[in-house]
Amino acid sequence: MSGGLSRLFRGETTINFYGRRNIGFIASGLLLLVTVGSLFTQGLNLGIDFKGGVAFEVPVAGTMSESKAKEILADNKIRTDNAKIQTLTSGSTERIRIQLGDLPVDTRTTIQGALAKAANATVNDVSVATVSSTWGRSITTKAINALLVFFVIVSLFIAWRFEWRMALSAIAAMVHDVGISVGVYSVLKLEVTPATVVAFLTILGFSLYDTIVVFDKVHENNERFSGSKVSYGDIVNVSMNQVLMRSLNTSIAALLPVLSLLVIGSGLLGAIALREFALALLVGLATGAYSSIFIATPLVGILKERSDHYRSMKGHLSVGADMSHLMQTGAPVGRRAAARAATEASQGVAPAPVAVETLLSHPPRPRKKSRR
Repeated sequence: MSGGLSRLFRGETTINFYGRRNIGFIASGLLLLVTVGSLFTQGLNLGIDFKGGVAFEVPVAGTMSESKAKEILADNKIRTDNAKIQTLTSGSTERIRIQLGDLPVDTRTTIQGALAKAANATVNDVSVATVSSTWGRSITTKAINALLVFFVIVSLFIAWRFEWRMALSAIAAMVHDVGISVGVYSVLKLEVTPATVVAFLTILGFSLYDTIVVFDKVHENNERFSGSKVSYGDIVNVSMNQVLMRSLNTSIAALLPVLSLLVIGSGLLGAIALREFALALLVGLATGAYSSIFIATPLVGILKERSDHYRSMKGHLSVGADMSHLMQTGAPVGRRAAARAATEASQGVAPAPVAVETLLSHPPRPRKKSRR
């Protein structure tokens, strides 16, 4: 195993995350600008469960196909550009689902008969489901209320377990994750279904878990370095490097099943109903892993550096060998020694030899005179 990967697995990397925090903030700002901007300009493509309408399901047989379904809709003077037509596969059977807006009863009956005739089936073989938009509004209201209650409970717990700055940063990271995930659905014009809402709520749990893992290490190192003159930026850097491998392992382990749902379940096996759920999870899990390192923890550092204890050390960061020394010994390299070493290195001057006495913990014993 190469040196870099070996250090990553042991948590000994010295990446200056906190010093490069603006890169993460700018990247997130641009993503939020695109995704949230799309939410305000073109909104979400809400499914039938939210805006109401009629859904037909007909077995694929005879002359029945997606093009035939569009032809039947056109014959009944229904616009096909607003219709959602999908082929659903379950084992060896296939069915075509047609989702439309609200229709009069006589039109529904006419379309149902035409679909049954095209599929060489009876009218009872063509299912018709009618959903009211009030049901969708009720589900949306309950989801928003549950989200607000979740935010309040999580904030109180983190403030009690750690501190209010970490609670504020965790909430900001979760809002960031949900905002980007929902915005991606708006940008790509993907349909939002009840399964998508469940996926969005699941994202919050993963985002919070990954953030708490990093916060716990930051809290632990804060107590470890409490007796040393260590800046909070250094505490953040040391903590994120120590949990980097754990965060990567957690994220990869969570993303692999979701990818199997998206690629194998939806792509190869044709389970299209899994697509909306899996895609929301994929985007949310990736965003959650990113925000715990590049959003939540740097925000804690910014807020903490303004406190009385760390204000005087604001901007002091140990990088490279100095960070490695801090991680191994728990004490920072002296500023004067670090500045002198940097100056000598830039001038090509070899480091001064260290006297043997300085390496000993006690004065050397005098040598006994040998007897003649």
